[in-house]
Amino acid sequence: DIRATVSATGTVNAVTTVLVGTQVSGTIKQLYVDYNSTVKKGQLLAQIDPASFEAQVAQASANLLLARANLEKSRVALRDTLTTFERNKILYGKNFISKSDLDASETVYLSALAQIKASEAQVEQTRAALSLSQTNLRYTQIVSPVNGTVISRSIDVGQTVAASFQTPTLFTIAQDLTKMQIDASIDEADIGRIKTNQPVTFTVDAYPDQTFKGNVSEIRNAPTTVQNVVTYAVIVKVDNPELKLKPGMTANVSIIIDDKKGILRIPNAALRVKIQDKEITATAPKGTGVWILEDKKPTRVPLTIGISDNRFTEILSGNISESSRLIVEVKSNNQKTNSQQGPPPGPRF
Repeated sequence: DIRATVSATGTVNAVTTVLVGTQVSGTIKQLYVDYNSTVKKGQLLAQIDPASFEAQVAQASANLLLARANLEKSRVALRDTLTTFERNKILYGKNFISKSDLDASETVYLSALAQIKASEAQVEQTRAALSLSQTNLRYTQIVSPVNGTVISRSIDVGQTVAASFQTPTLFTIAQDLTKMQIDASIDEADIGRIKTNQPVTFTVDAYPDQTFKGNVSEIRNAPTTVQNVVTYAVIVKVDNPELKLKPGMTANVSIIIDDKKGILRIPNAALRVKIQDKEITATAPKGTGVWILEDKKPTRVPLTIGISDNRFTEILSGNISESSRLIVEVKSNNQKTNSQQGPPPGPRF
């Protein structure tokens, strides 16, 4: 049997990790969850001191009441100026007042009409300010956006958080720790052999005697270059029903490229043997092949090979059998060859 693999290292991570931050600044008044807490979507995680935000809501509410009162006052003034203007038009038509008095009353009326629009705009402005202050008050309650498990907490009671240019992260929540992924880095020389859905085996240092299984789910095209070494990220999906795998663990990954059973195979060392005797090599076939002992003399046998692992290589075709005696080592001091001794004497099934 031969199993061809690509080896790599990677990091175990939750499939979905959510960073929970705050959109307002303040002092942490209360914490309701800790590390490893199981949370539900919408659950309260922490409370920022709401005192100053409640005061802002109260002030905005008062401003809105004042703006509405001013609007009502403007409406009363508008009705009064309109009545005066209409009366003056009648009086002017009977020559009881001058044209200047009529124009003056019209000007006052138009001013009152403009004041109405300004008062209405002031009401909308204060209503928006109230809505914003109420929103900021709600933001003092830090809630979970998803169902999951808290894997990180970066705040304590009494700590001041500042939401300025960048939202500070307060909690890290893994959505489902029973489904994990490995972010593996694959060398550019091997990435062409990686396909989605290929089986994967891996180990972690915490459980060195246990082999875990997964499958390639994604091959990312963005390269990563470190000291002129180019790698590509390959995502491996893993089931974690017993929660043995923790976020951040280092995984030693073997991606199974091919797995063949019941095939003819030879030790890789046989493919690397070089005979130094020019009389023997002069007529030997070129290309891929091995040396075997026939009548106590090295004979070159050309081969067509298939997949390979770290120890053996598959033989697709060639004049070789299980009884063939492969040369796996050459003693350079006397140019004599040593064949592989003991079972199996040659290619093995």
